[in-house]
Amino acid sequence: ADEVLCQPATEFLPVIQEVHEKLTAKMESIPGAMVENNKFCLSVHFRCVEEAEWDALGRDVKAVLDDYPKLCLTKGRKVLEVRPSIEWNKGHALKFLLKSLGYAERVDVFPIYIGDDRTDEDAFKVLQNMGQGIGILVTKFPKETSASYSLREPAEVKEFLRKLAKSNGTKKG
Repeated sequence: ADEVLCQPATEFLPVIQEVHEKLTAKMESIPGAMVENNKFCLSVHFRCVEEAEWDALGRDVKAVLDDYPKLCLTKGRKVLEVRPSIEWNKGHALKFLLKSLGYAERVDVFPIYIGDDRTDEDAFKVLQNMGQGIGILVTKFPKETSASYSLREPAEVKEFLRKLAKSNGTKKG
């Protein structure tokens, strides 16, 4: 039960920890910046940073990463993500989970993927290509997406999930 089936970035853990320490030290000089260690990637949040500081923050992050060519930088909504340069994304993770749980290609399974970031697009595309399940983008602003639907804010997600749970999987109409 404690067996881990897939950890494609395990070899990067020591370098991610090292970069976390360097980024944390660098970000101390930028009020509102926060470095989060997500184990296999790092998130540099700047939603609480003055907009005038965003370019400097980006330069500082890139300067640290110059010494780590096996790590890459991706941008999200007011967040920079540092991750290993491997062929793995949220779409790969979704496919892996469905397959390892025995849910891939089952007609009685309807995956729902809810995300609010550019990095969620890979999972939306997987569902679209599989023709199984739906992707839901959470955004206040209309944008191009591979998601089937969108909700405006987390409160709408909560309401959607509440109604879904209450429906007990029954179809109306």
